[in-house]
Amino acid sequence: MFFGGRSPWGDVRRTRGADLRYDLTISLEDVVKGISREIQVPRIEPCSICGGTGARKGTRTRTCPSCNGSGQIQQIQQSGFARLIRVQPCNNCRGRGTIIDSPCEECGGERRLERTRKIRINIPAGIESGERLRLTREGDTPVAGGPPGDLYVVVNVRPHEIFERDGPDIHCTIPIGFAEAALGAKIEVPTIESSAMLDIPSGTQTGTLFRMRGKGLPILHDGDGRGDEFVRIIVRTPTDLTEEQKRLIKEFDEQEKTKS
Repeated sequence: MFFGGRSPWGDVRRTRGADLRYDLTISLEDVVKGISREIQVPRIEPCSICGGTGARKGTRTRTCPSCNGSGQIQQIQQSGFARLIRVQPCNNCRGRGTIIDSPCEECGGERRLERTRKIRINIPAGIESGERLRLTREGDTPVAGGPPGDLYVVVNVRPHEIFERDGPDIHCTIPIGFAEAALGAKIEVPTIESSAMLDIPSGTQTGTLFRMRGKGLPILHDGDGRGDEFVRIIVRTPTDLTEEQKRLIKEFDEQEKTKS
């Protein structure tokens, strides 16, 4: 859930809360018009009972006598001409700078609690899988005050059963009969929103690619711009032929050979 681990000392001295990540999966149909979705995000917030002080109501914290409220202890070591200064969090107050004699009954003196927050987000039309949406100040709240971190919603587009996506374009494969390919036909093909009619000219070969302009996905941040739909035709070879059908195909084949 979180980009980075939290410090065992509570991140007291950081001025900004931790950023959070939320993975959201949507369908390809959701990409067409964009959607509004409510998500539930666990995050660290100040305790509402003690107001983030960590102390029981009616009591106060006191300055740590070990670090004088700095939250840090310095250890100085002399080595020849070198003077080494080592700074580490104060063990007495756990780096907070204050001592809580009567901890809050809700947070146990930790000052913060994990709560699940409902957030409504808007997914724009045409969004690509893997893109991140940044929601400012919707991340964790730090212990020592300062602004919350941000929430990053990572959008994943679920694979479609018919279409493959290539940016704003979509691709699909449609089978047609031998007669339709040879004689030509008008066939109905699926689109991302409904269906459309496609003209198949006579003599169409298997693997032929047809382009349907404007039948793809919206182009992100481009108003009315849309991609295209590409339809690849696969000609089905007839099976379970009757004797009469076999005779006609053989006759057709003989005629084709005489042409050459």
